[in-house]
Amino acid sequence: MRAFWLSLRVQVRNKIRALLAQQPEEIRLAVEKQDGPLFGAKGQELLGSLKLGERDGEILRALLRGYQTFQAFQAESDQVVAALYQDLPAARLIDTAPGFATTLAVLVAVEIADVRRFPRAEALSAYAGLIPSTYSSGERTYHGPIVKGNVWLRWALVEAVHPAIRKDQELAILYYRLARTKGPNVAKVATARRLLTILYRMLTENRVYRLKPKAA
Repeated sequence: MRAFWLSLRVQVRNKIRALLAQQPEEIRLAVEKQDGPLFGAKGQELLGSLKLGERDGEILRALLRGYQTFQAFQAESDQVVAALYQDLPAARLIDTAPGFATTLAVLVAVEIADVRRFPRAEALSAYAGLIPSTYSSGERTYHGPIVKGNVWLRWALVEAVHPAIRKDQELAILYYRLARTKGPNVAKVATARRLLTILYRMLTENRVYRLKPKAA
């Protein structure tokens, strides 16, 4: 639910930015000179005070009301996430891995549920939609786009990639090697799959993540 409210807030922010881009230069400059984040408290106050045309002004006010509503719902869901974090030992284990904090750890723990239902790490990766599709022609096997899977689990793993590679040297080596040869999107999915394999081992062995020391 938290991710859902966040996605709606992002959509509203994008619509507000698109609306502002259509305004006269003096309006755009006033927004650009805003001190601090545009969607922080002061930024929202500025947006509410802008003198737009009648129709655009109504649209902006409606979008702001929607944004603030979704913001309040997200704040409520943050409390649910915090409670789940305390109730789920798996979430606290996942939180020890690089790239995860409270929210992503809870999301991954909830979407995996009982890890014992997956006999191998590969089965969990397939469930998350982090493996390529395959098809055969004659004696050759070809790899295609990644398979469909649990959208939220895949999203959480992909979101964890960039903070993870800043902390884990082995994951960083994997990511940048693939990014150079196959592009950043392939690298991100492959690194997310490696992360999920690590989580599978942690959960099945009931142990925290152990970061290997960086090579000299």
